[in-house]
Amino acid sequence: MSDSLSALHLRLIQLTKPILESLNETNYKPPEDGGGATTKSILYSLLDTVTKTTSEEERNAVKDSTLALALLISSRNSTHDSLSWIPERVSVAAESTFRVIAGEYFSVWKEDLVVELLPETVPYLKEKIKESSIDKENESDEFSAGSARAPVVHAILAAYQFRWFVTQVESPRLGELCKLVIPCALTALDHWSPEVKGQGMVAFIHLAKNVSAAEIGLYEDVILDVCCQNIPSADEIWELVVEMSVLLVICMQRSNSRSSWFERMLNEMLSHLERQPRNKDRRIAWLRFIEPLFNAVGLVLLAHFRCIFPLFFQWMHADDDETVLLVLKRLQAVIKITWIRNTPYIERLVDELTKLYKEAALRKGREEIRTDILQILVLLQQCKGMQFEAAWDKYRDDPNLSSLGPF
Repeated sequence: MSDSLSALHLRLIQLTKPILESLNETNYKPPEDGGGATTKSILYSLLDTVTKTTSEEERNAVKDSTLALALLISSRNSTHDSLSWIPERVSVAAESTFRVIAGEYFSVWKEDLVVELLPETVPYLKEKIKESSIDKENESDEFSAGSARAPVVHAILAAYQFRWFVTQVESPRLGELCKLVIPCALTALDHWSPEVKGQGMVAFIHLAKNVSAAEIGLYEDVILDVCCQNIPSADEIWELVVEMSVLLVICMQRSNSRSSWFERMLNEMLSHLERQPRNKDRRIAWLRFIEPLFNAVGLVLLAHFRCIFPLFFQWMHADDDETVLLVLKRLQAVIKITWIRNTPYIERLVDELTKLYKEAALRKGREEIRTDILQILVLLQQCKGMQFEAAWDKYRDDPNLSSLGPF
């Protein structure tokens, strides 16, 4: 790593001793299904304070210490039982230690040290994640069998460590590490545990924001296939699924609005939402992140109207204002992108908008809702002309809509 490897190792021992003492004083109840492995025992094994005698031992000790620090720092963003017990003061101390080491032995805070360690840590973490995965080619390798080979806590902790290391490196250096990082991220997404999957998704979201299509292109098909396969994921990570999938397909297919990947991904998402239209968390996550994909496919979006509009019509009258406002924002985007040509939904759309305008009187967000509805009606009048006028004609004399008349 450097000529001062021994000094770095001794410095890590000195800085991590107080962290070990704090961990000793922290109450911790091991999970009953941990299979004998506990986060605390894993941290103890990584934060070994015994002085090493060979350069290889010292290098391994430095790697282990940084893995422990990464895990402790990651605990601040986790609610999982394996990490939530770690006090914030210990996490803060771990981050401070990493800052000190990076500042004393490397020229750039964190990134140089992380880049130096990634070639050794990522293959190790990939194997830890893979240990409790299910072999899909073996029909007898069921959920419980995958857990039995190794405690799943190992995979969960490795996924958090991997995510932390990846998110410390940004463009342009991250692009040079794609061949190292992507296989491990794919292994995480292929795991049966939602917690492991979720950390792999966070890593892919960071990748999509920091690398180019050319840098990630070698893995294009396998990444997008995994995105589609993960669309039916658990509720707690569906927001990550949507954000990751939208970012990655746009990153790799931006120049081809007719790409079959856009078609497949939209079909998978819409089909899933049609089966659970009342799932508030899923619809909000999708509405929040989907607009860039709408923009990317352009007029191809017309082919999906038969699925999109029935969902929009239903969600317009949802109990929560957040869903209603998000639907109206996405509806504006759809109209602007497609000018909603060749569609039978104009009359129904005007009906639903006027109905919602009246319902808004009883909602907390009525002013914003009514403003959005007005903007949509103006757009419809501009793009549909006589077709809009015919649909609106039956509401011209409605006293509850009189405020819309001048517009």
